[in-house]
Amino acid sequence: MTEYERSRTMPALPEHVFDQAANVDQLDQWLPEALHVRAGELPAVTVHEDRTDEDTSALLRAQKEQMRLEWGTRDEGSYTGWLQVAGIGSGATEVTVHLSFFAEDHDPGAEAVNAALDQSLERLEHQVRLRVDGGGAG
Repeated sequence: MTEYERSRTMPALPEHVFDQAANVDQLDQWLPEALHVRAGELPAVTVHEDRTDEDTSALLRAQKEQMRLEWGTRDEGSYTGWLQVAGIGSGATEVTVHLSFFAEDHDPGAEAVNAALDQSLERLEHQVRLRVDGGGAG
């Protein structure tokens, strides 16, 4: 098993960050650009990966009271992840994303995963700023 984790501090209330991160209809706005999520009957979702042009059955659970998202592949159990939102005071929030790859052939490698995590957290912060500043739909 290979695990990766990245964090980012965002200048917004944790509730705003979590609400944006957990909005199933807007996941494509902050996930890696090659991944697209279509909600079924939650927690069931389908993830389309542009790189392989494949759809994968997955689960996505939002636990608002814990400000945590959890996801993973449904059938083959090769991949899981979570996103944790935590207030750190003064209107700031720390967001941590953690990925676990159980199958070596699903792990794109440290450089690719870390770059994708950093980009995703940056995109999430951008979406939160749009929402908080009133420049985007929430």
